[in-house]
Amino acid sequence: MNRDWIATARTLSEALPYLQRYSGATVVVKFGGNAMGDDAAMAQFARDMVLMRQVGIAPVVVHGGGPMINAMLDKLGIESSFVRGKRVTDKATVEVVEMILSGLVNKRIVQAINDAGGRAVGISGKDDDLMVCEADDPELGFVGRPVEMNVQVLRDLTAAGIIPVVAPVGTGMADNETFNVNGDTAAGAIAGALNADRLLLLTDVPGIKDARGEVIRETTPAEIRAMIADGTISGGMIPKAETVLYAIEAGVRAVVILDGRLPNAPLIELFTDAGAGTIVRGAASAARPRRR
Repeated sequence: MNRDWIATARTLSEALPYLQRYSGATVVVKFGGNAMGDDAAMAQFARDMVLMRQVGIAPVVVHGGGPMINAMLDKLGIESSFVRGKRVTDKATVEVVEMILSGLVNKRIVQAINDAGGRAVGISGKDDDLMVCEADDPELGFVGRPVEMNVQVLRDLTAAGIIPVVAPVGTGMADNETFNVNGDTAAGAIAGALNADRLLLLTDVPGIKDARGEVIRETTPAEIRAMIADGTISGGMIPKAETVLYAIEAGVRAVVILDGRLPNAPLIELFTDAGAGTIVRGAASAARPRRR
């Protein structure tokens, strides 16, 4: 018998305790970074989501799309700027953001999951008033902060065996304006509203780094606040760190800033003790052993 098949069978057998641990769990996965523009990486991510659904996990995908938005803005001659890691979004920019996120990117992910044998439906935060927002900061323009979450549509989809794929575009409270929502922020708000078992933030970095530049394997909300205050966490990592804090406070059991460049990173995180990034545990999961 081929040794590869024997190794595959052994791996599946060894994964049984992890499969049992997460059976019935809701896992919100923020998919972002440059992997979104790579067909092979997209296909692999889709297979990971279908496998999770197949073994009894209910994944909810929330995606970004920064590189695609940048490319379209450049093509249209619209300049971009960022404040504290978030895109400044004027009226012209938010129209491009909605077009790229709710259209191009969202449907590419949906199609990839369907091609992998799953069932996916793409929506945005505007559908069924999933994500109602107010302006995050006057400096940022049409950048929204979720203030009201209506996640029943996500529960209905997952109950039907469907993987929801959510574009981080929200609707305004007052004038029904469109808001661009940071993808990490949207994922944290959705995970908190669903009381998810785990939130995975896939990104292009190996995790949170300490002052010496070394990846921290496991940390706490208090330590994250201290690293934000002293500048160890800065730039584009700030929205991710803020998302971690929000999600933990909202009752998510654990949040992982995950190195999405690793093949099958979500499966490594869920079905092994190795981990693939920085994990922050909430009170409900604090008793679990620290990872290796």
